[in-house]
Amino acid sequence: MKSLAAATALFALALSLSGCIGAPITLTPTTQERLQAQAPIRFLLTFDDGPSASGYNNPSRSVVADLAHNPVLPGIKAVFFLQTEAYRSGGSSRGRKTMEREFAAGHLLAFHTATTFHTNHRWLNDTELERTLTVGAAAIASITGTPPVLVRPPFWNYDKRTFAAYQRHGMQVLLTDLSANDGKIWGFNGSPRRRANLYRQLSVVRERIALGELPSVEGVIPVVVTFHDINRYTARHMQEYLQILMDSARINGVKTAAEPFYTDTAMLERAALARTVKDVNEEVHLPGVWNWIWDTDSH
Repeated sequence: MKSLAAATALFALALSLSGCIGAPITLTPTTQERLQAQAPIRFLLTFDDGPSASGYNNPSRSVVADLAHNPVLPGIKAVFFLQTEAYRSGGSSRGRKTMEREFAAGHLLAFHTATTFHTNHRWLNDTELERTLTVGAAAIASITGTPPVLVRPPFWNYDKRTFAAYQRHGMQVLLTDLSANDGKIWGFNGSPRRRANLYRQLSVVRERIALGELPSVEGVIPVVVTFHDINRYTARHMQEYLQILMDSARINGVKTAAEPFYTDTAMLERAALARTVKDVNEEVHLPGVWNWIWDTDSH
């Protein structure tokens, strides 16, 4: 099972980086009419696998700076799903200091892993899973004062056992609507088709919005977007990515809120919790090939 999961994850990564991105779904008059009855969207930004422990041009800190100061909307708040024990991330003193900076800047600190590497939680036995959830929650609580309420399973993958463990620790699973496909950290980590990728993905999500499948929270529909703040390419292009998201909404005929990103931490948290998976048997929609990979293996 582990070897199959590893092989499929590698295949998904290769496919997502292959540049095989279809054109956006055509906006039909029917969809356009249905969209008029829906609330505007607001992009809910999330970042996985950080914080970076780099002492040179730290990409996590660069992302935090660009969220605070950019021409689209200054003061954007985001959710950071953290690897609290990885030596290249939160398991280092510099990584912990970066987590403190993220929290001080008003961002939400959430749980991703507390293993040495980016390990699928389904591969852990009950004792090890319990230990990592306890250790990771404690590491985050030592900075924020409270345990994390959000978790993103590595590789988006969970089952009934891991889902129940998250709930015992007061964590809810937040997946994503859009992905920058920037999970490649070492080697070639560019994204030459970053615009086409997000244009296409938002056209798929737009169809769900038109059908009323995404909830409205405080007058807007939160659309969850995933990046990786330890990816230097992402960090260098963060401000461009913000504009790409705005362009994606315009091209797809989706109206955005007056504030198209979250700037209030409490509102961000409420929106994120509203988009979490409520039941382990709930049908979920992941971008790209991930739904296909976990369709028969997750739950």
